[in-house]
Amino acid sequence: MPTAPVRRVPGRLLAPAPGWTTTADVVVVGSGIAGLTAALRLRGQVGKVLVVTKDVLAAGSTQWAQGGIAAALGPGDTPQEHLDDTLVAGAGACDRAAVEVLVTEGPDAVRELIALGTNFDHDPDGELSLTREGGHHRDRIAHAGGDATGAEIQRALIAAIEQAPEIEVIQHALAVDLLLADDGGIAGLTLHVMGEGQRDGVGAVLCRAVVLASGGLGQVFAQTTNPAVSTGDGMAVALRAGAVLRDLEFVQFHPTVMYLGPDSRGQQPLISEAVRGENAFLVDWDGDRLMQGVHELADLAPRDVVAKAITRRMGESGRPHVWLDARAFGPEKWERRFPTILATCRRHGVDPVTDLIPVAPACHYASGGVRTDLWGRSNVPGLYATGEVACSGVHGANRLASNSLLEGLVFSRRIATVLPGELRPLLPPARDTRTAGLVPSDVRRDLQEAMTGLAGVLRSAEGLADAVGHLDKLAGVAADAVDQESWETTNLLTISLALADAAALREETRGSHWREDFPDRDDTHFSGHIDVVMHDGATAMELA
Repeated sequence: MPTAPVRRVPGRLLAPAPGWTTTADVVVVGSGIAGLTAALRLRGQVGKVLVVTKDVLAAGSTQWAQGGIAAALGPGDTPQEHLDDTLVAGAGACDRAAVEVLVTEGPDAVRELIALGTNFDHDPDGELSLTREGGHHRDRIAHAGGDATGAEIQRALIAAIEQAPEIEVIQHALAVDLLLADDGGIAGLTLHVMGEGQRDGVGAVLCRAVVLASGGLGQVFAQTTNPAVSTGDGMAVALRAGAVLRDLEFVQFHPTVMYLGPDSRGQQPLISEAVRGENAFLVDWDGDRLMQGVHELADLAPRDVVAKAITRRMGESGRPHVWLDARAFGPEKWERRFPTILATCRRHGVDPVTDLIPVAPACHYASGGVRTDLWGRSNVPGLYATGEVACSGVHGANRLASNSLLEGLVFSRRIATVLPGELRPLLPPARDTRTAGLVPSDVRRDLQEAMTGLAGVLRSAEGLADAVGHLDKLAGVAADAVDQESWETTNLLTISLALADAAALREETRGSHWREDFPDRDDTHFSGHIDVVMHDGATAMELA
Protein backbone atom coordinates (compact mmCIF):
# COMPACT_ATOMS: atom_id res chain seq x y z
CA MET A 1 0.00 0.00 0.00
CA PRO A 2 1.45 3.42 -0.91
CA THR A 3 2.25 6.01 1.72
CA ALA A 4 -0.62 8.38 2.40
CA PRO A 5 0.46 11.82 1.10
CA VAL A 6 0.25 15.21 2.78
CA ARG A 7 -0.76 18.18 0.59
CA ARG A 8 -0.63 21.89 1.27
CA VAL A 9 -3.89 23.62 0.28
CA PRO A 10 -5.51 26.87 1.42
CA GLY A 11 -6.92 26.68 4.93
CA ARG A 12 -9.43 29.34 3.91
CA LEU A 13 -10.14 31.31 0.75
CA LEU A 14 -8.60 34.71 0.25
CA ALA A 15 -11.52 37.12 0.52
CA PRO A 16 -12.35 40.69 1.61
CA ALA A 17 -13.49 41.29 5.17
CA PRO A 18 -17.28 40.92 5.53
CA GLY A 19 -19.10 44.13 4.65
CA TRP A 20 -22.39 43.11 6.22
CA THR A 21 -23.60 40.78 8.98
CA THR A 22 -26.85 39.01 9.74
CA THR A 23 -27.95 36.20 12.03
CA ALA A 24 -29.98 33.00 11.80
CA ASP A 25 -30.53 29.95 13.94
CA VAL A 26 -29.88 27.49 11.11
CA VAL A 27 -28.38 28.12 7.67
CA VAL A 28 -29.12 25.57 4.94
CA VAL A 29 -26.62 25.73 2.07
CA GLY A 30 -28.25 24.43 -1.10
CA SER A 31 -31.73 24.37 -2.63
CA GLY A 32 -32.21 20.91 -4.12
CA ILE A 33 -34.28 18.09 -2.63
CA ALA A 34 -31.91 17.74 0.33
CA GLY A 35 -31.68 21.42 1.25
CA LEU A 36 -35.33 22.36 0.79
CA THR A 37 -36.53 19.24 2.59
CA ALA A 38 -34.29 20.11 5.55
CA ALA A 39 -35.53 23.71 5.61
CA LEU A 40 -39.20 22.72 5.42
CA ARG A 41 -38.84 20.12 8.17
CA LEU A 42 -36.91 22.53 10.45
CA ARG A 43 -39.38 25.42 10.22
CA GLY A 44 -41.32 25.81 13.40
CA GLN A 45 -38.79 23.71 15.32
CA VAL A 46 -36.04 26.33 15.44
CA GLY A 47 -36.11 30.10 15.19
CA LYS A 48 -34.95 31.58 11.90
CA VAL A 49 -34.10 29.25 9.01
CA LEU A 50 -32.05 30.78 6.19
CA VAL A 51 -31.59 29.01 2.86
CA VAL A 52 -28.67 30.19 0.73
CA THR A 53 -28.12 28.98 -2.82
CA LYS A 54 -25.39 29.81 -5.30
CA ASP A 55 -27.77 30.47 -8.19
CA VAL A 56 -31.57 30.59 -8.21
CA LEU A 57 -33.60 28.07 -6.20
CA ALA A 58 -34.11 25.73 -9.17
CA ALA A 59 -30.56 25.71 -10.54
CA GLY A 60 -29.09 22.69 -8.73
CA SER A 61 -28.80 19.04 -9.71
CA THR A 62 -32.25 17.94 -8.50
CA GLN A 63 -34.06 19.50 -11.46
CA TRP A 64 -31.89 17.48 -13.87
CA ALA A 65 -32.80 14.09 -12.35
CA GLN A 66 -34.66 12.21 -15.07
CA GLY A 67 -35.18 8.61 -14.03
CA GLY A 68 -36.93 8.99 -10.71
CA ILE A 69 -36.76 8.10 -7.03
CA ALA A 70 -36.38 4.53 -5.77
CA ALA A 71 -38.46 3.07 -2.93
CA ALA A 72 -40.24 -0.20 -2.15
CA LEU A 73 -43.70 1.06 -3.04
CA GLY A 74 -44.91 -1.59 -5.47
CA PRO A 75 -46.87 -4.78 -4.80
CA GLY A 76 -44.57 -7.59 -3.72
CA ASP A 77 -41.56 -5.33 -3.26
CA THR A 78 -39.90 -5.03 0.15
CA PRO A 79 -37.28 -2.84 1.83
CA GLN A 80 -35.17 -5.99 2.20
CA GLU A 81 -35.05 -6.48 -1.56
CA HIS A 82 -34.18 -2.80 -2.05
CA LEU A 83 -31.44 -3.20 0.56
CA ASP A 84 -30.04 -6.28 -1.19
CA ASP A 85 -29.84 -4.48 -4.55
CA THR A 86 -28.19 -1.43 -2.93
CA LEU A 87 -25.55 -3.55 -1.18
CA VAL A 88 -24.69 -5.41 -4.37
CA ALA A 89 -24.28 -2.16 -6.32
CA GLY A 90 -22.14 -0.69 -3.51
CA ALA A 91 -19.53 -3.43 -4.01
CA GLY A 92 -18.87 -4.16 -0.36
CA ALA A 93 -18.31 -0.55 0.71
CA CYS A 94 -21.80 0.39 1.94
CA ASP A 95 -22.61 1.07 5.58
CA ARG A 96 -25.34 -1.54 6.06
CA ALA A 97 -27.00 0.40 8.88
CA ALA A 98 -27.26 3.49 6.66
CA VAL A 99 -28.78 1.44 3.84
CA GLU A 100 -31.32 -0.03 6.25
CA VAL A 101 -32.33 3.51 7.22
CA LEU A 102 -32.64 4.49 3.56
CA VAL A 103 -34.81 1.59 2.44
CA THR A 104 -37.05 1.35 5.53
CA GLU A 105 -37.77 5.08 5.82
CA GLY A 106 -37.81 5.66 2.07
CA PRO A 107 -41.42 4.66 1.28
CA ASP A 108 -42.93 6.99 3.90
CA ALA A 109 -40.60 9.79 2.80
CA VAL A 110 -41.83 9.45 -0.81
CA ARG A 111 -45.45 9.38 0.36
CA GLU A 112 -44.81 12.61 2.25
CA LEU A 113 -43.35 14.11 -0.92
CA ILE A 114 -46.56 13.17 -2.72
CA ALA A 115 -48.62 14.75 0.07
CA LEU A 116 -46.56 17.91 -0.38
CA GLY A 117 -47.89 18.16 -3.93
CA THR A 118 -45.45 16.24 -6.12
CA ASN A 119 -47.32 14.85 -9.13
CA PHE A 120 -45.83 11.46 -9.90
CA ASP A 121 -47.00 9.49 -12.93
CA HIS A 122 -49.81 6.94 -12.49
CA ASP A 123 -50.98 4.02 -14.60
CA PRO A 124 -54.49 3.87 -16.14
CA ASP A 125 -55.82 2.24 -12.94
CA GLY A 126 -54.64 5.18 -10.87
CA GLU A 127 -51.77 3.30 -9.24
CA LEU A 128 -48.33 4.84 -8.94
CA SER A 129 -46.41 4.06 -12.14
CA LEU A 130 -43.14 2.30 -11.32
CA THR A 131 -40.30 1.36 -13.65
CA ARG A 132 -36.95 -0.40 -13.38
CA GLU A 133 -33.38 0.81 -13.70
CA GLY A 134 -29.92 -0.71 -13.58
CA GLY A 135 -29.15 -2.93 -10.58
CA HIS A 136 -32.80 -3.19 -9.45
CA HIS A 137 -34.57 -6.55 -9.51
CA ARG A 138 -38.00 -4.92 -9.08
CA ASP A 139 -39.97 -2.10 -10.69
CA ARG A 140 -39.53 0.47 -7.89
CA ILE A 141 -38.67 3.77 -9.60
CA ALA A 142 -41.39 6.40 -9.22
CA HIS A 143 -41.21 9.05 -11.94
CA ALA A 144 -42.93 12.26 -12.96
CA GLY A 145 -43.60 13.86 -16.32
CA GLY A 146 -42.16 10.76 -17.95
CA ASP A 147 -38.53 11.77 -17.54
CA ALA A 148 -38.85 15.05 -15.65
CA THR A 149 -38.93 13.70 -12.10
CA GLY A 150 -36.36 16.05 -10.62
CA ALA A 151 -38.00 19.11 -12.15
CA GLU A 152 -41.39 18.14 -10.72
CA ILE A 153 -39.96 17.48 -7.25
CA GLN A 154 -38.11 20.80 -7.38
CA ARG A 155 -41.31 22.57 -8.43
CA ALA A 156 -43.27 21.13 -5.51
CA LEU A 157 -40.57 21.96 -2.98
CA ILE A 158 -40.15 25.53 -4.21
CA ALA A 159 -43.94 26.01 -4.06
CA ALA A 160 -43.86 24.86 -0.43
CA ILE A 161 -40.96 27.20 0.37
CA GLU A 162 -42.86 30.11 -1.17
CA GLN A 163 -45.72 29.34 1.20
CA ALA A 164 -43.38 29.42 4.21
CA PRO A 165 -42.59 33.08 4.95
CA GLU A 166 -40.68 32.05 8.07
CA ILE A 167 -37.96 30.59 5.80
CA GLU A 168 -35.71 33.30 4.37
CA VAL A 169 -33.96 32.66 1.05
CA ILE A 170 -30.85 34.36 -0.32
CA GLN A 171 -30.11 33.50 -3.95
CA HIS A 172 -26.86 34.06 -5.87
CA ALA A 173 -24.94 33.41 -2.65
CA LEU A 174 -21.70 31.38 -2.61
CA ALA A 175 -20.60 29.93 0.73
CA VAL A 176 -16.98 31.05 0.95
CA ASP A 177 -15.92 29.57 4.31
CA LEU A 178 -17.35 28.40 7.61
CA LEU A 179 -16.71 30.49 10.70
CA LEU A 180 -15.61 28.55 13.76
CA ALA A 181 -15.97 29.33 17.46
CA ASP A 182 -13.19 28.84 20.01
CA ASP A 183 -14.43 25.29 20.66
CA GLY A 184 -13.98 24.34 16.98
CA GLY A 185 -17.70 24.22 16.31
CA ILE A 186 -19.89 26.28 14.02
CA ALA A 187 -20.25 30.01 14.63
CA GLY A 188 -21.44 31.00 11.15
CA LEU A 189 -20.23 31.32 7.58
CA THR A 190 -19.06 33.93 5.12
CA LEU A 191 -21.03 34.41 1.91
CA HIS A 192 -20.52 36.22 -1.35
CA VAL A 193 -23.84 37.55 -2.59
CA MET A 194 -24.48 39.11 -5.99
CA GLY A 195 -27.35 41.53 -6.45
CA GLU A 196 -29.26 41.21 -3.16
CA GLY A 197 -29.49 44.88 -2.24
CA GLN A 198 -27.80 45.70 1.04
CA ARG A 199 -26.35 42.19 1.16
CA ASP A 200 -24.28 42.61 -1.96
CA GLY A 201 -20.68 41.35 -1.75
CA VAL A 202 -18.94 39.41 1.02
CA GLY A 203 -20.79 39.21 4.33
CA ALA A 204 -21.10 37.05 7.43
CA VAL A 205 -24.03 35.06 8.75
CA LEU A 206 -23.70 34.22 12.44
CA CYS A 207 -25.66 31.09 13.28
CA ARG A 208 -26.06 28.12 15.60
CA ALA A 209 -25.93 25.33 12.99
CA VAL A 210 -25.19 24.82 9.29
CA VAL A 211 -26.73 22.14 7.09
CA LEU A 212 -24.66 21.55 3.96
CA ALA A 213 -26.82 20.39 1.05
CA SER A 214 -24.75 21.93 -1.73
CA GLY A 215 -24.46 19.02 -4.14
CA GLY A 216 -21.53 17.37 -5.85
CA LEU A 217 -18.23 17.90 -7.61
CA GLY A 218 -19.01 17.10 -11.25
CA GLN A 219 -17.20 20.13 -12.67
CA VAL A 220 -13.91 18.55 -11.54
CA PHE A 221 -14.11 16.71 -14.88
CA ALA A 222 -14.31 18.05 -18.44
CA GLN A 223 -17.58 16.25 -19.23
CA THR A 224 -20.30 15.76 -16.64
CA THR A 225 -24.05 15.53 -16.31
CA ASN A 226 -23.85 18.03 -13.42
CA PRO A 227 -24.83 21.69 -13.84
CA ALA A 228 -22.25 24.47 -13.77
CA VAL A 229 -22.86 25.12 -10.06
CA SER A 230 -21.48 21.68 -9.06
CA THR A 231 -17.96 22.79 -8.16
CA GLY A 232 -17.47 20.89 -4.91
CA ASP A 233 -17.89 24.02 -2.79
CA GLY A 234 -19.60 22.31 0.16
CA MET A 235 -16.99 19.57 0.41
CA ALA A 236 -14.13 22.08 0.23
CA VAL A 237 -15.75 24.42 2.75
CA ALA A 238 -16.26 21.53 5.17
CA LEU A 239 -12.71 20.21 4.72
CA ARG A 240 -11.20 23.63 5.47
CA ALA A 241 -13.30 23.77 8.65
CA GLY A 242 -11.95 20.44 9.89
CA ALA A 243 -14.68 18.08 8.68
CA VAL A 244 -13.64 14.63 7.47
CA LEU A 245 -14.29 13.71 3.84
CA ARG A 246 -14.76 10.03 3.00
CA ASP A 247 -14.72 7.87 -0.16
CA LEU A 248 -13.86 10.65 -2.64
CA GLU A 249 -12.34 8.12 -5.04
CA PHE A 250 -15.78 6.61 -5.72
CA VAL A 251 -17.05 8.87 -8.52
CA GLN A 252 -19.75 7.34 -10.65
CA PHE A 253 -19.47 7.76 -14.40
CA HIS A 254 -22.90 7.36 -15.96
CA PRO A 255 -22.62 4.97 -18.91
CA THR A 256 -25.13 6.65 -21.21
CA VAL A 257 -24.37 10.33 -21.61
CA MET A 258 -25.00 11.75 -25.07
CA TYR A 259 -21.75 12.16 -26.99
CA LEU A 260 -21.58 15.64 -28.52
CA GLY A 261 -18.13 15.49 -30.07
CA PRO A 262 -14.50 15.55 -28.92
CA ASP A 263 -14.48 19.26 -28.07
CA SER A 264 -17.67 19.38 -26.00
CA ARG A 265 -17.08 20.45 -22.39
CA GLY A 266 -19.14 21.08 -19.25
CA GLN A 267 -22.66 19.75 -18.68
CA GLN A 268 -23.62 17.03 -21.16
CA PRO A 269 -27.11 15.58 -21.85
CA LEU A 270 -27.96 12.54 -19.74
CA ILE A 271 -29.81 9.67 -21.40
CA SER A 272 -31.57 8.22 -18.37
CA GLU A 273 -31.08 4.65 -17.31
CA ALA A 274 -34.85 4.42 -17.43
CA VAL A 275 -34.55 4.29 -21.23
CA ARG A 276 -32.77 0.97 -20.86
CA GLY A 277 -35.32 0.09 -18.17
CA GLU A 278 -37.91 0.23 -20.98
CA ASN A 279 -35.84 -2.27 -23.04
CA ALA A 280 -33.50 -0.05 -25.03
CA PHE A 281 -30.07 -1.64 -25.46
CA LEU A 282 -26.45 -0.78 -26.21
CA VAL A 283 -24.69 -1.75 -29.44
CA ASP A 284 -21.22 -1.17 -30.81
CA TRP A 285 -20.30 0.19 -34.23
CA ASP A 286 -20.81 -3.25 -35.79
CA GLY A 287 -24.33 -3.43 -34.39
CA ASP A 288 -23.47 -6.13 -31.86
CA ARG A 289 -25.23 -6.11 -28.48
CA LEU A 290 -22.73 -4.83 -25.92
CA MET A 291 -23.99 -6.19 -22.61
CA GLN A 292 -25.17 -9.68 -23.58
CA GLY A 293 -23.07 -12.20 -21.65
CA VAL A 294 -21.37 -9.50 -19.58
CA HIS A 295 -23.80 -9.51 -16.63
CA GLU A 296 -26.98 -11.36 -15.64
CA LEU A 297 -28.95 -8.11 -15.95
CA ALA A 298 -27.39 -7.30 -19.34
CA ASP A 299 -28.18 -3.66 -20.20
CA LEU A 300 -29.59 -3.11 -16.70
CA ALA A 301 -26.40 -4.13 -14.90
CA PRO A 302 -25.10 -1.69 -12.24
CA ARG A 303 -23.68 1.49 -13.68
CA ASP A 304 -20.03 0.68 -13.02
CA VAL A 305 -20.35 -2.60 -14.91
CA VAL A 306 -21.95 -0.92 -17.94
CA ALA A 307 -19.52 2.04 -17.93
CA LYS A 308 -16.54 -0.33 -17.85
CA ALA A 309 -17.95 -2.46 -20.68
CA ILE A 310 -18.47 0.63 -22.84
CA THR A 311 -14.99 1.96 -22.07
CA ARG A 312 -13.44 -1.41 -22.94
CA ARG A 313 -15.28 -1.58 -26.26
CA MET A 314 -14.32 2.00 -27.08
CA GLY A 315 -10.69 1.15 -26.37
CA GLU A 316 -10.80 -2.02 -28.47
CA SER A 317 -12.48 -0.33 -31.43
CA GLY A 318 -10.78 3.06 -31.25
CA ARG A 319 -14.21 4.67 -31.45
CA PRO A 320 -15.15 7.67 -29.26
CA HIS A 321 -18.57 6.31 -28.26
CA VAL A 322 -21.05 3.44 -28.63
CA TRP A 323 -24.76 3.55 -29.48
CA LEU A 324 -28.05 3.25 -27.60
CA ASP A 325 -30.85 1.69 -29.63
CA ALA A 326 -34.35 2.73 -28.56
CA ARG A 327 -35.93 2.82 -32.01
CA ALA A 328 -38.42 0.10 -31.09
CA PHE A 329 -40.21 2.55 -28.78
CA GLY A 330 -41.90 4.33 -31.65
CA PRO A 331 -42.93 8.00 -31.59
CA GLU A 332 -45.86 7.65 -29.17
CA LYS A 333 -43.82 6.03 -26.42
CA TRP A 334 -40.96 8.48 -26.83
CA GLU A 335 -43.32 11.44 -26.58
CA ARG A 336 -45.23 10.03 -23.60
CA ARG A 337 -42.48 8.43 -21.53
CA PHE A 338 -39.35 10.43 -22.39
CA PRO A 339 -40.40 13.83 -23.77
CA THR A 340 -37.44 15.69 -22.24
CA ILE A 341 -34.82 13.29 -23.61
CA LEU A 342 -36.58 13.24 -26.99
CA ALA A 343 -36.44 17.04 -27.22
CA THR A 344 -32.80 17.11 -26.11
CA CYS A 345 -31.74 14.53 -28.69
CA ARG A 346 -33.56 16.33 -31.50
CA ARG A 347 -32.00 19.62 -30.41
CA HIS A 348 -28.61 18.00 -30.99
CA GLY A 349 -29.53 16.59 -34.38
CA VAL A 350 -30.48 13.03 -33.38
CA ASP A 351 -34.04 11.67 -33.65
CA PRO A 352 -34.14 8.60 -31.36
CA VAL A 353 -37.38 7.45 -32.99
CA THR A 354 -35.36 6.55 -36.08
CA ASP A 355 -31.71 7.04 -35.10
CA LEU A 356 -29.24 5.40 -32.77
CA ILE A 357 -28.13 7.69 -29.94
CA PRO A 358 -24.35 8.17 -29.53
CA VAL A 359 -23.39 7.65 -25.87
CA ALA A 360 -20.24 7.47 -23.75
CA PRO A 361 -19.55 7.52 -19.99
CA ALA A 362 -19.21 10.90 -18.23
CA CYS A 363 -18.94 12.01 -14.62
CA HIS A 364 -22.32 11.76 -12.93
CA TYR A 365 -22.38 11.31 -9.15
CA ALA A 366 -19.99 11.52 -6.21
CA SER A 367 -20.62 8.71 -3.73
CA GLY A 368 -18.15 10.27 -1.29
CA GLY A 369 -18.31 13.55 0.58
CA VAL A 370 -18.56 14.92 4.10
CA ARG A 371 -18.54 11.94 6.47
CA THR A 372 -21.74 11.80 8.52
CA ASP A 373 -23.41 9.52 11.00
CA LEU A 374 -26.93 8.14 10.57
CA TRP A 375 -28.40 11.52 11.57
CA GLY A 376 -26.39 13.70 9.21
CA ARG A 377 -23.90 14.91 11.81
CA SER A 378 -20.31 15.64 10.76
CA ASN A 379 -17.39 15.59 13.18
CA VAL A 380 -17.57 19.42 13.45
CA PRO A 381 -20.06 20.43 16.17
CA GLY A 382 -23.07 22.16 14.62
CA LEU A 383 -22.24 21.07 11.05
CA TYR A 384 -24.59 18.65 9.29
CA ALA A 385 -24.53 17.38 5.70
CA THR A 386 -27.10 15.72 3.45
CA GLY A 387 -27.49 14.73 -0.19
CA GLU A 388 -24.61 14.46 -2.62
CA VAL A 389 -22.27 16.63 -0.55
CA ALA A 390 -22.46 14.01 2.22
CA CYS A 391 -21.09 10.50 2.59
CA SER A 392 -23.78 8.79 4.65
CA GLY A 393 -22.56 5.33 3.70
CA VAL A 394 -25.57 4.32 1.61
CA HIS A 395 -23.85 4.28 -1.79
CA GLY A 396 -20.58 2.53 -1.02
CA ALA A 397 -18.40 2.25 -4.09
CA ASN A 398 -21.19 2.74 -6.63
CA ARG A 399 -24.63 4.38 -6.28
CA LEU A 400 -27.64 2.28 -7.17
CA ALA A 401 -29.79 4.07 -9.74
CA SER A 402 -32.35 6.54 -8.32
CA ASN A 403 -31.14 6.21 -4.73
CA SER A 404 -29.76 9.76 -4.82
CA LEU A 405 -33.03 11.67 -4.53
CA LEU A 406 -34.12 9.22 -1.85
CA GLU A 407 -30.95 9.76 0.19
CA GLY A 408 -31.41 13.53 0.23
CA LEU A 409 -35.04 13.12 1.24
CA VAL A 410 -34.51 10.55 4.00
CA PHE A 411 -31.41 11.99 5.67
CA SER A 412 -32.69 15.58 5.58
CA ARG A 413 -35.73 14.38 7.48
CA ARG A 414 -33.43 12.70 10.00
CA ILE A 415 -31.34 15.86 10.46
CA ALA A 416 -34.51 17.77 11.24
CA THR A 417 -35.36 15.20 13.89
CA VAL A 418 -32.19 15.71 15.95
CA LEU A 419 -30.88 19.19 15.11
CA PRO A 420 -33.43 21.23 17.12
CA GLY A 421 -32.37 19.45 20.32
CA GLU A 422 -28.68 19.97 19.56
CA LEU A 423 -28.64 23.68 18.72
CA ARG A 424 -25.52 25.36 19.94
CA PRO A 425 -25.53 28.79 21.56
CA LEU A 426 -24.83 31.69 19.23
CA LEU A 427 -21.07 32.03 19.73
CA PRO A 428 -18.69 34.67 18.36
CA PRO A 429 -16.27 33.51 15.67
CA ALA A 430 -12.74 32.89 16.85
CA ARG A 431 -9.82 34.73 15.29
CA ASP A 432 -9.14 32.93 12.02
CA THR A 433 -5.50 31.88 11.79
CA ARG A 434 -5.94 29.56 8.82
CA THR A 435 -3.67 30.29 5.86
CA ALA A 436 -5.54 32.04 3.04
CA GLY A 437 -4.97 31.27 -0.62
CA LEU A 438 -6.52 31.39 -4.08
CA VAL A 439 -5.73 30.11 -7.56
CA PRO A 440 -6.81 31.91 -10.74
CA SER A 441 -9.95 30.88 -12.57
CA ASP A 442 -8.11 30.39 -15.85
CA VAL A 443 -6.49 27.14 -14.61
CA ARG A 444 -9.90 25.42 -14.46
CA ARG A 445 -9.82 24.00 -17.99
CA ASP A 446 -6.31 22.62 -17.41
CA LEU A 447 -7.44 21.03 -14.13
CA GLN A 448 -10.47 19.41 -15.74
CA GLU A 449 -8.47 17.97 -18.63
CA ALA A 450 -5.92 16.46 -16.23
CA MET A 451 -8.61 14.91 -14.03
CA THR A 452 -10.56 13.52 -17.00
CA GLY A 453 -7.55 12.02 -18.73
CA LEU A 454 -5.68 10.72 -15.67
CA ALA A 455 -8.24 10.25 -12.87
CA GLY A 456 -11.43 9.54 -14.80
CA VAL A 457 -13.09 6.23 -15.69
CA LEU A 458 -9.80 4.32 -15.98
CA ARG A 459 -6.99 4.95 -13.48
CA SER A 460 -3.43 3.77 -12.81
CA ALA A 461 -0.64 4.61 -10.40
CA GLU A 462 1.34 6.33 -13.16
CA GLY A 463 -1.61 8.36 -14.40
CA LEU A 464 -2.68 9.41 -10.92
CA ALA A 465 0.88 10.46 -10.06
CA ASP A 466 0.95 12.57 -13.22
CA ALA A 467 -2.40 14.09 -12.32
CA VAL A 468 -1.25 15.03 -8.82
CA GLY A 469 2.00 16.47 -10.15
CA HIS A 470 0.08 18.60 -12.61
CA LEU A 471 -2.41 19.74 -9.97
CA ASP A 472 0.41 20.62 -7.58
CA LYS A 473 1.84 22.94 -10.24
CA LEU A 474 -1.54 24.62 -10.65
CA ALA A 475 -1.75 25.03 -6.89
CA GLY A 476 1.43 27.10 -7.03
CA VAL A 477 -0.17 29.74 -9.26
CA ALA A 478 -1.53 32.67 -7.26
CA ALA A 479 -4.68 34.48 -8.35
CA ASP A 480 -4.53 38.15 -9.34
CA ALA A 481 -8.26 38.69 -8.81
CA VAL A 482 -10.47 37.76 -5.88
CA ASP A 483 -13.77 36.71 -7.44
CA GLN A 484 -16.32 33.90 -7.49
CA GLU A 485 -14.72 32.01 -10.37
CA SER A 486 -11.40 31.92 -8.52
CA TRP A 487 -13.10 30.73 -5.32
CA GLU A 488 -14.84 27.94 -7.25
CA THR A 489 -11.64 26.96 -9.04
CA THR A 490 -9.74 26.78 -5.75
CA ASN A 491 -12.48 24.52 -4.39
CA LEU A 492 -12.19 22.31 -7.48
CA LEU A 493 -8.42 22.11 -7.05
CA THR A 494 -8.68 21.24 -3.36
CA ILE A 495 -11.15 18.43 -4.02
CA SER A 496 -9.27 17.20 -7.12
CA LEU A 497 -6.05 16.74 -5.16
CA ALA A 498 -7.83 14.86 -2.40
CA LEU A 499 -9.70 12.69 -4.92
CA ALA A 500 -6.56 11.81 -6.89
CA ASP A 501 -4.61 11.00 -3.72
CA ALA A 502 -7.40 8.73 -2.44
CA ALA A 503 -7.63 7.00 -5.83
CA ALA A 504 -3.89 6.36 -5.79
CA LEU A 505 -4.09 4.94 -2.28
CA ARG A 506 -6.85 2.45 -3.15
CA GLU A 507 -4.92 -0.26 -4.98
CA GLU A 508 -7.86 -2.31 -6.19
CA THR A 509 -10.81 -2.08 -8.53
CA ARG A 510 -14.07 -1.64 -6.63
CA GLY A 511 -17.35 -0.30 -7.93
CA SER A 512 -16.86 2.99 -9.73
CA HIS A 513 -13.11 3.06 -8.90
CA TRP A 514 -11.35 1.23 -11.74
CA ARG A 515 -7.59 0.68 -11.57
CA GLU A 516 -6.12 -0.88 -14.72
CA ASP A 517 -2.98 -1.81 -12.75
CA PHE A 518 -5.06 -3.46 -10.01
CA PRO A 519 -7.99 -4.89 -12.00
CA ASP A 520 -9.47 -7.10 -9.26
CA ARG A 521 -11.47 -6.36 -6.14
CA ASP A 522 -9.31 -7.29 -3.15
CA ASP A 523 -11.27 -7.79 0.07
CA THR A 524 -8.30 -9.41 1.81
CA HIS A 525 -5.87 -6.59 1.05
CA PHE A 526 -7.88 -3.45 1.66
CA SER A 527 -11.62 -2.92 1.76
CA GLY A 528 -12.07 -0.10 4.26
CA HIS A 529 -12.55 3.62 3.78
CA ILE A 530 -10.15 6.43 2.96
CA ASP A 531 -10.76 9.60 4.94
CA VAL A 532 -9.37 13.02 4.03
CA VAL A 533 -8.61 15.38 6.90
CA MET A 534 -7.02 18.82 7.12
CA HIS A 535 -4.67 19.99 9.84
CA ASP A 536 -2.85 23.33 9.79
CA GLY A 537 -3.45 23.92 6.07
CA ALA A 538 -2.41 20.43 4.96
CA THR A 539 -4.63 17.55 3.87
CA ALA A 540 -3.77 13.99 4.77
CA MET A 541 -5.30 10.56 4.14
CA GLU A 542 -6.37 8.27 6.96
CA LEU A 543 -7.47 4.65 6.59
CA ALA A 544 -10.68 3.80 8.43
